[in-house]
Amino acid sequence: MDARSRAAVFVICVSGWMAVTLSSVHSSPPLAQTAPAPVSPAPSPAVRAVIDTYCVTCHNQRLRTAGLALDTLDAATPAASPDVWERVVAKLRAGAMPPPGRPRPEPAVYRSVAGWLEAEIDRAWAASPNPGRINAVHRLNRWEYNNAVRDLFGLDVDVAALLPGDETADGSFDNFADVLTISTAHLERYLSVARQVTRLAVGLPPARPGLDTYSIPLHVVQDDRQSDDLPFGSRGGLAVRHDVPADGEYLIKIRLRRQYQDYIMGMGWPQQLDVRLDGALLKRFTVGGGAKGRPAASSYAGDGEPGFGGDVEWEKYMQADGDAGLEIRTRIAAGPHVVGVTFVRELWEPEGLPQPLQRGRVLTNDQIYMDYASVGSVQISGPFGVATPAQDTPSRRKIFICEPKREADEQACAAKILSNIARLAYRRPAADGDVKTLLAFFADGRREGGSFDAGVQFALERALVDPDFLLRVHRDPPASGNPPGYVVSGFSRTRTAVYPLSDVELASRLSFFLWGSIPDEALLGLAERGQLTRPAVLEQQVRRMLADPRATRALVDGFAAQWLNLRRVEEVVVDPDRYPNYDESLLQAFKQETELFLASTLREDRGVADLLKADYTFVNERLARHYGIPGIYGSRFRRVTLPNSDQRGGLLAEGALLATTSYPDRTSPVLRGKWLLNNIFGLQVPPPPPGVDTTLTDTPAEAATNIRERLARHRKEASCATCHAVIDPLGFALENFDAIGGWRTVDESGSAVDASGTTASGARVEGLAGLRALLLADPDQFPRTVTEKLMAYALGRRIEYYDQPAIRRIVRGAAAGRYRWSSLILGIVKSPAFLMRASTTATN
Repeated sequence: MDARSRAAVFVICVSGWMAVTLSSVHSSPPLAQTAPAPVSPAPSPAVRAVIDTYCVTCHNQRLRTAGLALDTLDAATPAASPDVWERVVAKLRAGAMPPPGRPRPEPAVYRSVAGWLEAEIDRAWAASPNPGRINAVHRLNRWEYNNAVRDLFGLDVDVAALLPGDETADGSFDNFADVLTISTAHLERYLSVARQVTRLAVGLPPARPGLDTYSIPLHVVQDDRQSDDLPFGSRGGLAVRHDVPADGEYLIKIRLRRQYQDYIMGMGWPQQLDVRLDGALLKRFTVGGGAKGRPAASSYAGDGEPGFGGDVEWEKYMQADGDAGLEIRTRIAAGPHVVGVTFVRELWEPEGLPQPLQRGRVLTNDQIYMDYASVGSVQISGPFGVATPAQDTPSRRKIFICEPKREADEQACAAKILSNIARLAYRRPAADGDVKTLLAFFADGRREGGSFDAGVQFALERALVDPDFLLRVHRDPPASGNPPGYVVSGFSRTRTAVYPLSDVELASRLSFFLWGSIPDEALLGLAERGQLTRPAVLEQQVRRMLADPRATRALVDGFAAQWLNLRRVEEVVVDPDRYPNYDESLLQAFKQETELFLASTLREDRGVADLLKADYTFVNERLARHYGIPGIYGSRFRRVTLPNSDQRGGLLAEGALLATTSYPDRTSPVLRGKWLLNNIFGLQVPPPPPGVDTTLTDTPAEAATNIRERLARHRKEASCATCHAVIDPLGFALENFDAIGGWRTVDESGSAVDASGTTASGARVEGLAGLRALLLADPDQFPRTVTEKLMAYALGRRIEYYDQPAIRRIVRGAAAGRYRWSSLILGIVKSPAFLMRASTTATN
């Protein structure tokens, strides 16, 4: 059997193994709540009296409003029905019930009843904590796969686009095990990606020359220096980080930006275009100024109508010849490089002044002919003429920990290389069977490829499609003895179906939580020696990992980007007629501002309340102009102190979050209020009742009224009133911000903005400052929301009612440290839900 046939058989076996394993996991019933410990009796009939007075009118056996009946539950023993009472606690803490218009207790009564219920539930949980059950098989999502490849081979490439997309659980996180299924498409892509990645890592040339295209979105204005990787005095263009797979010749080809009729823009005068590699000038082109013949009529840029087109020579130059020949073929060494393409700013060009972005179909001749030329895209293809594989790259140094001097040494060296890679890739000690399998693939690759490197590459390809790389597999420890790689340290199996993670399981869980990737040598070494589950060692490792730049990058890109919906920024659609000053560069600046802001709070280990009340942000010239912050020039982002904290400061005033919670042509207090409840206040808003029109479709006369009046009519529907009384006041507090985050005092209808509202609990909220004050009034509230979101991400599953006691304990423990990121993260890592798990075979 040849190597490729062996690989095909292996994929069939993997497919069957995964299908059986996943089906067994998804068909298993959930773990039953462990029996609660005895609790003290209720302090008085007061709790029962409050429930009877304010709750059971709706929540009784006859009506069962929201599926809840409280009249038959024993309020003196809430630990007997924690699933129900946790729902009650959430509503009491938010002051969301009873609904507006019904009699309500005093705020002190809310706090007293909620506090007592929590204390009783927490006491029972402490005696017998339920860590919940995690799926036995947890596939790496494509972002984690990309990070694992980076850390395994020292190869910074983006392979996520080559893999199928990952679903999210209820719009939350894409690392939840129960939604990370495996399809035939996954297996096919894994094989293809493994081949490409391993050839690149080893330094073998690709099977065929590659082609990568880097495009600039049409609406990005190229009137300034675009990147810190481009020289001062440059204008427009782009700088791309391109990983060169092997030494050889590469072709760099530039295509200039065109308008809607495919005319190259800005070709009326000569301009200098530089092509650079790692900052060094490769070639300077002169573009523009070469058109001949009669141009198109000045009123139109040639729309195909008789009499409006230019001469053939002019048309040919403007559509094809103007950027023909903008290419350079050069030899590049293997490894990461920065390719820059940019125009040289002329001395008379005004530095930093914004150029108006023309829109619409009608473009004058001056606008397409005498404007600045801009880069549309850059193509990099190759390698061509590769003679030998690369010999000194970061990935080769990481892989080839030995080099055979003669053919007789190859088997021993290959075993050493593959044992090392298998240990890191599978995140456990490599068993003899692992190495034996990889050596068989090495022999096949060596024979067919004709070199030691080819053999290693084929074995690495096999490792990247192994279930132990693609999946995080949790195995129940046997009654006696341990399976390969299972290390027990100081624990004995309990009488229940709940037991601690092994050291190596804990190492993987920790590294995928904080780095979104595989454990490094230090973490895995401690796990193999059975030391990671020691509390002092575990805390030291958490702090070490948080200090690594990978933690900041992963917690921003993996956790916060999903929690705050930053990944939706690129999906934002804006009406250009309503907001003519909007462009694509502003949208990208929104996202970068929030990413830099989040990264700064993580890197400086700030309290999470700073996310709401910080008096600083990060801006470049484009964003500063939009926010009305003077004195900022250039495309580089820098930290600035905000002049007015009532108008800016914290996440709630950042353009990314305001734009993703708006419609293209107007704001939406409903979208913003719902987002605030779900992501900041930590309350889940139920979907609207079936059949209810949520579009606020109005007659032309009604559309001229402001959004507050339109929502008031909507709330007259009985089925809408209760939820909107909770949602709308919070959304109204942000009405001073338009649909793209600009500050305003007049709304879309021409009415003066009214950013006030009264919450369901009766609290008055006035604008951003009032909303911030409401959130900070209870110092535990926002940290509790952050902890709940972060814990769901860390565990790779939804938060359930039995997790709430652990969340409360974490938040209480973090209070002394001002709810710093490290305090919350350490609390999660030390919690039973993170350190333990229920048996994968446990049933109700």
